[in-house]
Amino acid sequence: MTIDDYIASLKKETFPPGLPAPLQALWHEARGDWESAHKIVQGEDTAEAAWVHAFLHRKEGDAANAAYWYRRSKRPVSTDSLDSEWRSIAGDLLASGNVS
Repeated sequence: MTIDDYIASLKKETFPPGLPAPLQALWHEARGDWESAHKIVQGEDTAEAAWVHAFLHRKEGDAANAAYWYRRSKRPVSTDSLDSEWRSIAGDLLASGNVS
């Protein structure tokens, strides 16, 4: 799946089948459902989920909590715009090959 396919899927009622939890969370967040996104990544124990978790708390405005999750993801705290970071995370996760 390309980033363009993923972004196009945001217009649909459900996310594409086969998406791993971090991409499911980003999908929900992009559709304005922060709570569902947070629930999804909160239950995951991977660096990818921690990265999305960090992004969610950054978007929420909780810099301290975001910094904690960036450390857990082994990534630096982002200074990009939120839109740019969302796209970067999604693109990276899609490129990792864990998506059918």
